[in-house]
Amino acid sequence: MRRGSVTQAGGASFMGIADPNARRLERRWAPRYNFRTGLDIEWGSAVLRASTRDVSASGMFIESTDPLWIGAGFSANLQLEHPVRVDCRVRRVEPGLGMGVSVSFPQEQQQSYRELILKLSQSAPGSEPGG
Repeated sequence: MRRGSVTQAGGASFMGIADPNARRLERRWAPRYNFRTGLDIEWGSAVLRASTRDVSASGMFIESTDPLWIGAGFSANLQLEHPVRVDCRVRRVEPGLGMGVSVSFPQEQQQSYRELILKLSQSAPGSEPGG
């Protein structure tokens, strides 16, 4: 981080010391965009219903009252006009709220997810990332 810069998370730094509340957010390299849609999580033989809060090129936050644990892997289907399947790994948990996940894609789904992120980035107010 450079001195006097503003972090992506919106926390300002002074003399290289960032706002401690923004520390966790600074690790994210991909801009996040507010985006809500239904999501079906395939967990073993069960299908769990949840929704997204925000998405980025590298992950998303999934709202769920019963989040999985850190390190859990699962597949999910974003309920879009053309459903998009993503493979997820839980990276952080907010108990009672949901979980932050990293995403990867089956080869045939990469383009669809990238198009979603591009569309969100272009439609964001002032083309700025959401929070």
